[in-house]
Order: sequence, then C-alpha cells, then structure tokens
Amino acid sequence: MDISSLSLTELRRLQTKVEAEIRRRSDTAKKDLLKRMQKLAAEHGMSLNEVLGQETAEKPAAAPKKAAAKPAVKKAAKPASVIKFRHPENPAIGWTGHGRKPQWVIDWLAQGKPLDELRAEAAVTAA
Repeated sequence: MDISSLSLTELRRLQTKVEAEIRRRSDTAKKDLLKRMQKLAAEHGMSLNEVLGQETAEKPAAAPKKAAAKPAVKKAAKPASVIKFRHPENPAIGWTGHGRKPQWVIDWLAQGKPLDELRAEAAVTAA
C-alpha cells in the first residue's frame, strides 16, 4: 500500500482504523495470555492470584480492588427502625410497617380487624 498518494483525510481515517486494530489485537493477546497463565496455575493446583502472591492458599479469591481516588469515608450507621405494630398475643414480636407484611398482620386483616388495633402504642395502653 502506497500511503504517499493518500489525502490527509484518508490518512487520518487509516490511522483511526490502525489504532482500533492495535487495541483489539492487544486486548485479545492479553486475554489469551491470561487464560494460558490460569490454566498453567491450575495444573499446579493453584489459582493465578496465589501465584502472584495476591492471596493465601486458605483464603477464597477476593474481588479485585478498585483504585480509590478519595480515602474511604465511613457512613453513619442508620438508627434502628421503630416498631409500629405489635403481635396481638406476643408483644415481643413487632413490625415496623415497612416492607412485606408479616403473616400475623395478614391474618389479622383477613379477620376484618383494623390495623390500628395492632399499633405499638395501642398494645402498650391495652396491656
């Protein structure tokens, strides 16, 4: 191919294609090499991470860590949810009113009884 006869636009188009092909082949070569290295390590009864010293033999493989730009900031713990409804026969069992209804609430409502009778405040005052 004689590139001296190509226009500047054609050369840039060719350059883009060449760079894309180089990236594709490089990625393919890396994947193939990684597979071969994993296979070789497995033949010796180890994982590639063990060979590279990234884990001990007793630990399971951990997910690779992402490079953190910022130091890790601990989030404040959420306060425990407040119990809004109590079981009619066993006050030790409660429900916050969030999420799926427990079976005892479903049974209570199926009997045609109002949910307000199960309110934690009502259960405390009735007792």
